[in-house]
Amino acid sequence: MPGHVLAPCDEGIIQAQTACSESPLPRKGFALAATVLGSSMAFIDGSVVNVALPAIQSDLAGRQGANLADMQWVINAYLLALSSLVLVGGSLGDRFGRRTIFITGIALFSVASAACGFATGTLALIAARALQGVGAALLVPTSLAILGNLFEGKARGKAISTWAAWAAITAAAAPVLGGWLVDALSWRAIFFLNLPIAVAAVALALYAVPESRVARAPAQLDWLGALLVALGLGALTYGLTQAPAQGWRAFSVLGSLALGLVTLLAFVLVQARVRSPMMPLGLFRSPDFMGANLLTLLLYFALSGVLFFLPFVLIGAFAYSATAAGAALLPLSLALGLLSSATGRLMQRFGARLMLTIGPVIAAAGLALLALPSEGWSYWTGFFPGMLVLGLGMTLAVAPLTTTVMNAVATSHAGIASGVNNAVARVAGLLAVAAMGVVFSLALGQQVQGAPPEDLIRAFRFVVLAAVLCALGAAACGALFIKAGITPERQS
Repeated sequence: MPGHVLAPCDEGIIQAQTACSESPLPRKGFALAATVLGSSMAFIDGSVVNVALPAIQSDLAGRQGANLADMQWVINAYLLALSSLVLVGGSLGDRFGRRTIFITGIALFSVASAACGFATGTLALIAARALQGVGAALLVPTSLAILGNLFEGKARGKAISTWAAWAAITAAAAPVLGGWLVDALSWRAIFFLNLPIAVAAVALALYAVPESRVARAPAQLDWLGALLVALGLGALTYGLTQAPAQGWRAFSVLGSLALGLVTLLAFVLVQARVRSPMMPLGLFRSPDFMGANLLTLLLYFALSGVLFFLPFVLIGAFAYSATAAGAALLPLSLALGLLSSATGRLMQRFGARLMLTIGPVIAAAGLALLALPSEGWSYWTGFFPGMLVLGLGMTLAVAPLTTTVMNAVATSHAGIASGVNNAVARVAGLLAVAAMGVVFSLALGQQVQGAPPEDLIRAFRFVVLAAVLCALGAAACGALFIKAGITPERQS
């Protein structure tokens, strides 16, 4: 996941309690634990729900009916709220206090998690998932801002590395744990799991996290921009998810797509005129920044689209349990977690452009390998090689991508640049689930439930083909836009 850069403790920060350097070391450790626990809920639900979707669809289909489009919205409602509000969430923390917004985000997320667990129909579940996205948009950026305010120098780097390491661990463990909960208990258990984590995170935050805010935070937040981007992305997503069932000529489909495009154009125009835009357009004057974000959009589009449909295929066509389907994703997560530290040294030697060209090409090769297995193939000869190669390619790309985004803009804009790149990654996932759903539905030609294994595999191969083309497009962005050199220099 693209990273964040944090503002120094002494740059316009108002401390309501103890200052960075004066906080007792043990209490700082508890504060770090609070941010890890809080943000881990968002990371867990960002990956575990995919594994539970077949069970959710099977359960809710017997109550009110649940088709593929409904399952897409279980994912997309969360991503839509998160991608639309993540930049606003960081600004709210700067203005009203990082600890206050962090705890508010946890509270919203936990209430929404309980609502997900108790949902008896698809609409209730989708609404609760949207509220989870709002909570995540508040707690994730403020968790990192808390660390940037509380730690200084080398201690800050160590704290952020610890935060990132636990993010990788939870991302790796979540699908396996979630799959086991689905098999042993119910898909509802994956949402109730958040409640004790939330209680612990809030208790630690109240005990150890000092309140802080930015003295020069903008007086007005870009709520119009947030509304326009949410409406535009939501309309595009709705049109794409409804197209397979209603046809491309249906008024609801064409109207939604047109509304989405017009609203997103209005968003761009508003960003050029408001005093404190959530996405300053001036950042995109840098070819490096433009190229890195196009690369992010295409690469995460490819990854998200394949990872959404892979559990359906593993469970429906290869008779995997939910636990086994979650475990199948481990090589990808472990590669990202274990090999990321080495990519910094490689970038120093070979440069960001080469890494951002080769990484997506290797990721494309890994995706292509996922299209090879047919009925009867074992995991080790079928899906394991593809997941491992995909993990290697993503590992080579992620760290140089984050570094390029940060160095492409002035230091004063580093935080917003990181936020924009994170939002682009979320938008990529949102659009991928919707657009790849069109590809999968057209190739399948029927409901996912009850489809013969060979039809599911064939439809998945079309999704993989589209993902491979997107990953290769990401490689082209790296080669064409990112400037040559060992490491990109920060703009002054």
